[in-house]
Amino acid sequence: MTEDLGCDGEGDAGKERVIVESEKQKKEGKLSKIVGSWEDLGGKLHVLAVDDSIVERTFLERMLRKSEYNVTTAENGIRALEYLGLIEGAEEGNNSRNDLKVNLIITDYCMPGMTGYELMKKIKEKTHLQEIPVVIMSSENIPNRIEKCLEDGAKEFMLKPIQPSDVKRLKWHVKSMLCLGR
Repeated sequence: MTEDLGCDGEGDAGKERVIVESEKQKKEGKLSKIVGSWEDLGGKLHVLAVDDSIVERTFLERMLRKSEYNVTTAENGIRALEYLGLIEGAEEGNNSRNDLKVNLIITDYCMPGMTGYELMKKIKEKTHLQEIPVVIMSSENIPNRIEKCLEDGAKEFMLKPIQPSDVKRLKWHVKSMLCLGR
């Protein structure tokens, strides 16, 4: 059972789509390994960005692309789990999205249906996904929420609006994970 840390946001929960912008959008079979080596990346990190607000999601996507990240976006936790192959999607083959490995997940905390904290907990339950750094962001500076997220596995908790210096810091989470041989 998860602790309810509360949310005040509404967002774009009614929208039913995932934006997948990769060179190869679909691949047969399940994703067997999500995190790749630095060489697999060609020096470019792949970030799964999750936010229910289309404005915030688009802003984050643009900032990440400017910093030369490959970006996949999802409008809620369910869509993110579908992308990662953890639940079946509405379309056949939804759990076999692409050849790009996800190296980092950045998610809004307050989203309808599933908070960013709950999304992180579901990801951390899966052995093959445990090593992917998860960064949680929120416009609400609530110390007990921040502390709980960090204690339970978030690599970082960022306050919105996200700044270019925040985006630069994200690379260090992935590089340090890859340097540890994971």
